[in-house]
Amino acid sequence: MNPKINFTPGPSQLYFTVEDHVRTAFRDGVPTLSHRSKKFESYYKDTVEGLRELLKLPADYHIYFTGSATEIWERLIQNLVEEKSFHLVNGSFSKRFFEIAQQLGKIPSKNEVSNGKGFEDSLSIPTDTELIAVTHNETSTGVSVPLDYIYNLRSKNPGALIAVDAVSSLPFPDFNYSKLDSVFFSVQKGFGLPAGLGVWMVNDQCLAKADALLSKGISIGSYHNLPSLKAHAVKNQTPETPNVLSIYVLSKVIGDMIRRGISNIRKETEYKATLLYQTLDSHPHLKPFVADKTFRSKTVIVADCGEYTEKITSKLLENGMQPGDGYGAAKKSQLRFANFPTHSKEQFELLADSLA
Repeated sequence: MNPKINFTPGPSQLYFTVEDHVRTAFRDGVPTLSHRSKKFESYYKDTVEGLRELLKLPADYHIYFTGSATEIWERLIQNLVEEKSFHLVNGSFSKRFFEIAQQLGKIPSKNEVSNGKGFEDSLSIPTDTELIAVTHNETSTGVSVPLDYIYNLRSKNPGALIAVDAVSSLPFPDFNYSKLDSVFFSVQKGFGLPAGLGVWMVNDQCLAKADALLSKGISIGSYHNLPSLKAHAVKNQTPETPNVLSIYVLSKVIGDMIRRGISNIRKETEYKATLLYQTLDSHPHLKPFVADKTFRSKTVIVADCGEYTEKITSKLLENGMQPGDGYGAAKKSQLRFANFPTHSKEQFELLADSLA
């Protein structure tokens, strides 16, 4: 059985125009296109310019492509941290970000809270912290860090770079990028593409930090370090042979989203999240895992289902819907529901009715 609606939070439901764009790409020979050709350079440029328009990126931000967001965790620590980073940890993925800093021989510190919880208003962050790592939307638990909370980190720690993992939230959040230094995502969630492409956005301060580390003789990685990415990006190229097909399709999906209107996408996301949370709040057997509404994610909604998890999953599958399993230890007691731009209001209404 192949459910028609995939609510797993990544890889998730493909954006509804992807299939047509892939057909066009194969017809036009995109999968075998040289990454040093003028045609590829035009696709690269279209994708970058489209992202700038969709997300309203400032002029001092630069956009680079990697293999995945997991790779960006590693490259970010290599390029932006000499010794000390600070991590807000509230689930499996934010914890992995912290562990990568340890594995790379840095001296990271963290503030860790229980799964499903938000962070206290005041954090004790060392004054010599070089970078503060924030997972905006913890995919494993459905906790989202409020934007004002992230911006306050900037005002209270002006000497530190602010790096935001927005893997399962973009393009929904309306970030004020002037208060952030690096934001990144991968394409298999909110942008509705097959997995295999990471997008790393950095400002001039990040480029300067990488250059400073390099001038000290510190290793910042090889072909995907920031100086290398920058040198190729000015030519609308990548250091290595990239996922050309994914960059092409991403440019087309971004164009579709621009025509649809980012404000409309955000309003629909709010509506769908409200509908599902209302369903869970009023349900006799289910409840939202994140109790505090302030920290509830709008894009990954986690339901505590307890002993009913298997029955609910079977019921949804019968109705053509694939829920996401709970993560890790919660695999058999929770379900996760992606709320991305490709999921329509009608699909969420069907989901809410089926759960009720």
